[in-house]
Amino acid sequence: MIPDLVGWMFPIIFALILLGIPVAFTLIVTGFIFGCLIFDFNVWLVSIQMHDRLLDVTSNFVLAAIPLFIMMGAVLERSGLAQRLFTAIQIWLYPVPNGLGLTTLVMCTLLAAASGVVGAVEVLVGLMAIPAMKKARYKDDLIAGTVCAGGSLGTIIPPSVLVVVYASAADISVGDMLAGVIIPGLMMVAGFGLYILVRGFFEKKQKAPMPPEFIGMTLAQKIKLTLTAIVPTLLLIMVVLGSILTGTATPTEAGGLGVAGAIILALFSQGLTWRTLWQSLSQTIVVTGAITVIIFGGVAFTSIFVIGGGKTLILDAIAAFDLSATQTLLVFLLMIFVLGFFLDWVSVILISIPIFAPVVRIYGIDPVWFGVLVCIMLQTSYLTPPMAPSIFYLRSIAPSDMSYRSMYLGVLPFIVIQLIVLAIVIVYPWSATYLPTVLFRL
Repeated sequence: MIPDLVGWMFPIIFALILLGIPVAFTLIVTGFIFGCLIFDFNVWLVSIQMHDRLLDVTSNFVLAAIPLFIMMGAVLERSGLAQRLFTAIQIWLYPVPNGLGLTTLVMCTLLAAASGVVGAVEVLVGLMAIPAMKKARYKDDLIAGTVCAGGSLGTIIPPSVLVVVYASAADISVGDMLAGVIIPGLMMVAGFGLYILVRGFFEKKQKAPMPPEFIGMTLAQKIKLTLTAIVPTLLLIMVVLGSILTGTATPTEAGGLGVAGAIILALFSQGLTWRTLWQSLSQTIVVTGAITVIIFGGVAFTSIFVIGGGKTLILDAIAAFDLSATQTLLVFLLMIFVLGFFLDWVSVILISIPIFAPVVRIYGIDPVWFGVLVCIMLQTSYLTPPMAPSIFYLRSIAPSDMSYRSMYLGVLPFIVIQLIVLAIVIVYPWSATYLPTVLFRL
């Protein structure tokens, strides 16, 4: 039977990925081969099916926001605004125990809100924070955990690219999803910050000495630096996110507004040059191209899976085990967590959500609530060893004396915090659904 046939699609893509074949190529080839089997080797019909899916991707106006959000973050990074922002935050938090760790966390939160790109936030902040934290004699596990966990916030702090892609795949409002992740995202940041702060009280030597450049800085100078570095960035984030949440602008329009705002800020800070602009455009094209290819592969794979009876296969499995709505929800989240070990988040969303979303609706589960849970689960998978992408990003920028053991130990407390937030959102669904209700359904 065809449903039994498509059941082999997932084991095959896992096998190909473990052999080192690129994810996008694996998804496209697997989808094409199984499409040929389903359509009796009618290559023309398979090609038409994939062409239609490619047309769906290229004509999806929601996805047009992705390169704009990436561009906004790239301009802030390349123009030097990020370094000024890090310094401005540090001058207020350095007297606090583990002040550098808190500075790193706040910096990750702001950049996650400015760019929404996982990995880019971790690498950028890590390059600034790791040398400073090493100089202040922070323990390697705390350095690794703070940078990795802070970078993972790009999955849940709006306007997250992950959330935009999820909303498109699940066919729900981007505004609802962005509003839904705000409260869980803030809980995540608060939990991370509390852990860093409490650890600072117990490890007195973790209190960093005052940087020489801060000695003698007057209150007026500190306020000036804050007004020129932190306030404009916060205003840009508030305008971009606020325009989406209030319905003033679509995500694409808000992204364009964000790019214009970032360029204006870079211009006024004298960090905008033709070289900077070219580097930002190049980075945007590379990242967007990679995401687009994976999106096409994921959509092609999923369409063949559904046409071949994959949805029926899943529903039959649920019926055979007599799963309740709650049990089905937990099984789906566990599957997403496992998929996150092997695939990047784009692939996980585009493979699983078109299959899971109809089932979720059948059970009467709120799609926004489920979407927020998926984002938290993907963020947790992003940190969880041994396949944690965050560890690999950190390894590319970490000093050679920082061991994998320190990295793995460092992320464990933050994983626990993420699971606590996940449990809170599961037990109290209003934490994900309250803001969308207030903002959009009054």
